[in-house]
Amino acid sequence: MKALVKSDFHFPKQTGRYVGKVRDVYDIDGKYLVMVVSDRISAFDVVLPEGIPYKGQILNRIAAKFLDATADILPNWKIAVPDPAVTVGYKCEPFKVEMVVRGYLSGHAWREYKAGKRTICGVPMPEGMVENQKFPEPIITPTSKAAEGHDEDISREEIIASGLVSREDYEMLEKYTLEIFKRGTEIAAKQGLILVDTKYEFGKLDGKIYLMDEVHTPDSSRYFYADGYEERLAKGERQKQLSKEFVREWLMAGGFQGLEGQKVPEMTPEVVAGITDRYIELYEHITGEKFDRAEYTAEGIGENVRKCLSMLE
Repeated sequence: MKALVKSDFHFPKQTGRYVGKVRDVYDIDGKYLVMVVSDRISAFDVVLPEGIPYKGQILNRIAAKFLDATADILPNWKIAVPDPAVTVGYKCEPFKVEMVVRGYLSGHAWREYKAGKRTICGVPMPEGMVENQKFPEPIITPTSKAAEGHDEDISREEIIASGLVSREDYEMLEKYTLEIFKRGTEIAAKQGLILVDTKYEFGKLDGKIYLMDEVHTPDSSRYFYADGYEERLAKGERQKQLSKEFVREWLMAGGFQGLEGQKVPEMTPEVVAGITDRYIELYEHITGEKFDRAEYTAEGIGENVRKCLSMLE
């Protein structure tokens, strides 16, 4: 199966196209967006030289499932999924912050904690915690959305004081973030998983807040296996996790962390096939559904999207 690494569609009423690290987003008449989730893969802010077959479909289908599963909490941007790798939705004005929510002391929060810090984004963290321990309550550690480079940690007070988001809207974003995370945690638990941390992006349309972008995918979230979690925690062992971390670990083992002068290890057909298999495993564990490796082509995707758009007119 060939990976879909590039799209170059020309849809009716198309007014622009944005090519991100892994997604190609088409603006339709300033009202709708067509998001094609490619099979490109990035790590350490670098797009790797080989695509991963089915990866785009997997991420798009997981996101669609969780958008549907949280639609009673707040509206979201999704209108339709005309193709497994594509979502068509409303064009919203995005907030310039990402809402990161953490149920456990892992990743960036743990690195800050280990360095001696006891607050992150203005939020206090209890003394005496160990890596991957559950917080008494989930904490929200927002980041400012950078146009280029890394997103930066920012506190609730800084967001409101700088006018990035109004107090009223920010309080709603916090409320929605905790409710969506609670729902995601409950769904994960049914699959024997722990939703450790994740991020949400929100926007506004006609004065209303909408949930946007991918939700609870392994690229935007960290999951642990619930089975054995307590034993591993007690022994100080690494948790068994479902996330894109395995790709970063493979790159680091090959001497690559995105720094100048470093070279990506060779992505042989065996390496690529192995990454595809891991993404399918992620999909099946997170959704509880079997993944169907159906053939797909750029022509087929374009045809499906055009049919969908014709029904929106």
